[in-house]
Amino acid sequence: MKLFTVLLLSILLGKSCSSQTKNDLKNAILEYTANTRGFYQKISVKDQMVTVSKDRRGKDEPVTTKISDADWKELVGYFETIHLDDFPSLKAPTEKRFHDGAAIANLKVIYKDKTYETNAFDHGYPPAEIKKIVDKINSLAKEE
Repeated sequence: MKLFTVLLLSILLGKSCSSQTKNDLKNAILEYTANTRGFYQKISVKDQMVTVSKDRRGKDEPVTTKISDADWKELVGYFETIHLDDFPSLKAPTEKRFHDGAAIANLKVIYKDKTYETNAFDHGYPPAEIKKIVDKINSLAKEE
């Protein structure tokens, strides 16, 4: 009986600990922005919806579309693997934005009432640690 109780407690505690380490995209807002003097794009992902705005002044209505279940599942998988606390220390792999060779981009995540934001990086060339999720977010904007 003691063995059964120990096994049951081990399983329950193990599951609760592992579920706490994964990020939950359902409770997060992702905001990807890229801009230069003549280009602006803001992509927001929240609750299986993507909103794309191409007007920095807010005069044009942003376009909102539903994310397909397959794309959402892929995005959730990427979100679970990123380390939000590492965002400020991520290094950009290229520096084209310094001479107008690429738009300046960044990723902001609002999760559990806390905001995590990356340093600036080149649009199309995100840090390796967030490359998959950034590429997926950008692909959602192209599908509309």
